[in-house]
Amino acid sequence: MTVLEKNGFTLVEVLISVLVLAIGVIGIAGMQLTALRTAQQSAFQTAALQLASEMADKMRANYQQMQLPDKSNLFLNVDYQSADDVVVTPPKKICYRADCSAEELAKFDIYEWMARIKSALPGGRVRICRDSRPWDKAAGAFSWTCPPPAAGVNNTPVVIKIGWHGKGRNPDGSVIDDPQKIIPPDVALTVEPYTK
Repeated sequence: MTVLEKNGFTLVEVLISVLVLAIGVIGIAGMQLTALRTAQQSAFQTAALQLASEMADKMRANYQQMQLPDKSNLFLNVDYQSADDVVVTPPKKICYRADCSAEELAKFDIYEWMARIKSALPGGRVRICRDSRPWDKAAGAFSWTCPPPAAGVNNTPVVIKIGWHGKGRNPDGSVIDDPQKIIPPDVALTVEPYTK
């Protein structure tokens, strides 16, 4: 036996130590990546929920617009995809004062809200409609479809649906897509039913 073998480490022991250390560092890096992805999705989820709640409040405040038939109600005709649709044009009148009509106020609120969706959520999509079942049980996710209410039924809840492109919905970091390759909504906020 040489002096080095008695008092020090052999080359094999050093290599095994480096391998164990490398595996630990790779595991820590993977955990950090997962934590960052989760934090980003949580931030998007929070922003979407705040935006949906804000629009629900604006809809409740504009009582005249919400009492119109569904086809005439500007809020119930919102279906916007920030990645595909052209940039929304501002309404002719900016409504920060009390001299706006219910229709002008609705147009302004929708314009401002869609602009915020575009800046806050990557590839954001929103849809506001009447939907008694926003959850698709078969797909295990919310659905963009809004089935028409039954004849003579006017108390179907108004639902605000928001989705965005982002990773992290599956455990491997991939995105859940529906059969048409459209990301499902991440947030579906039900506004109280408006009966007429």
